[in-house]
Amino acid sequence: MPQDILSLDKLKPGDRGIIVSFNEGEHSLKFMEMGCTPGEVVLFDSVAPLGDPIAIIVSGYKLTLRRSEASLINVQKTSE
Repeated sequence: MPQDILSLDKLKPGDRGIIVSFNEGEHSLKFMEMGCTPGEVVLFDSVAPLGDPIAIIVSGYKLTLRRSEASLINVQKTSE
């Protein structure tokens, strides 16, 4: 993977990224049904007090994901 592509769970609150791919085909349909489609911008919103789950903003709404699920989504980190 190129250096600017990383898994969604590696972002920090306030970071933005563009979804580029999924690591596992089994979950890709579930992610797309939740609005996490390739090309969609995501904002890493917050982390639960114990570190799991995380909250992201995607497709105009807040979505929570387990870190293990977020690790299956590849994003290209953006500055805006």
